[in-house]
Amino acid sequence: VQLDESGGGLVQAGGSLRLSCAASGLAFSSNALAWFRQAPGKEREFVAAIVWSGRSTYYADSVKGRFTISRDNTKNTVDLQMNTLKPEDTGVYYCAATRGVYRIFAPRSSGAYDDWGQGTQVTVSS
Repeated sequence: VQLDESGGGLVQAGGSLRLSCAASGLAFSSNALAWFRQAPGKEREFVAAIVWSGRSTYYADSVKGRFTISRDNTKNTVDLQMNTLKPEDTGVYYCAATRGVYRIFAPRSSGAYDDWGQGTQVTVSS
């Protein structure tokens, strides 16, 4: 299983970025997918998750209304559109996938996710 993130970079506060994660080697259409992030000196935290169908999404309170997660099961990709970025959004963003089937809900706990990407850096300047 391989997850490859892209789209990170440096942006000013108030700007936007779109992260993308391409997956290979897993049953992409039946699992849950998520984005987590880790700021320097802090623990990895949940950002957003999406169920296999894409019909249900979940967000951390800190990003709700600003970030949107989406998936394309035909292309094996999951994206994170980030708008109105704040300096506190700075960190390494990781794509994650479960190997179990999640049709009803997507977990927020990092322990539920089996496969992880290498991460992409997002830096928001004030």
